[in-house]
Amino acid sequence: MHRGINIAQISVVVPLYNKELYVERAITSILNQTFQDFEIIVVNDGSTDNSAKVVMNIIDSRISLIQQENGGVSKARNTGIQESKSELIAFLDADDEWMPGFLEKILKLRSKYPSAGIYAMSMKNEYIDSVLVTHPELKDLVPEEGLLTNYFKIYKKGIGIFCSSSVAIPKNILLEYDGFKVGFWWGEDVDLWGRIALRYPIAYSSSVGAFYRQEVMNSAVKKRATVDVHPFVLSANEAIINNKVPTNFREDVKEYVQFLEFYTAKHNAYSGNRNLAYKIIREKESKNYYKKELFRAILSTHIREKSPILGKVLSPIFSRSRK
Repeated sequence: MHRGINIAQISVVVPLYNKELYVERAITSILNQTFQDFEIIVVNDGSTDNSAKVVMNIIDSRISLIQQENGGVSKARNTGIQESKSELIAFLDADDEWMPGFLEKILKLRSKYPSAGIYAMSMKNEYIDSVLVTHPELKDLVPEEGLLTNYFKIYKKGIGIFCSSSVAIPKNILLEYDGFKVGFWWGEDVDLWGRIALRYPIAYSSSVGAFYRQEVMNSAVKKRATVDVHPFVLSANEAIINNKVPTNFREDVKEYVQFLEFYTAKHNAYSGNRNLAYKIIREKESKNYYKKELFRAILSTHIREKSPILGKVLSPIFSRSRK
């Protein structure tokens, strides 16, 4: 498969690792876009299944397949960024899919808001038709369409309004921030959004642009491995120390960092490592709500370990706090 001579208006980077059951569907959703001037760069990150073969069987001159040893999703995305030819780069995970008008809407956002650092749309998953539907409190913070001037005021509430499969970012900005941080499987995308949002507004449409699938094999959402620290906690603390956080963002950034610490601790508790959860509970700065939630996570995992049958009975009660 070879790329054409002309430079496409937008590059689509698809990181691929063991998604043979889903990658054809993802690529088909790109090929079915109402806007057709794009290139597709699939980066096979050392898959051990037939993922690469599935891609090679899709015949379209706009598709390039890059093979590399397994280095994680950040390295795969960064490889795609380096190989891209367009000034604007969109990302689609190999188990997700786009709505047909996604690229067309993204390009309209870019034309209307050329100063933005990220162009994003809402998403849906297997459970809800739009992430905004279940969070009415966001109405005052998130426009139907427009610029998000303070990303942190929204995200400190623990609500994600877009994902790695519903964004596009100018290549020059991706290179300015050295792309995605390598070595993290947890929060590497949110870290990049946050670093960019410290300096640039985000152009956003509340229309659903992507189907973010969670109930698939090898999904990071379902991965149960401990995490030492969320990458944006590191990025934010460094920015605060170096006075690179705008004054009007400072308190919101600090609250967002506290939420990420809680969120990471809660993940670790459910993954079987309760040490970080205990640490957050002991810190006086943590909100009482966070402490209660962590106690609930610790208690639920302890019960499941000691009495699986009781844990199964109580699971609906504990799961309410995880949504």
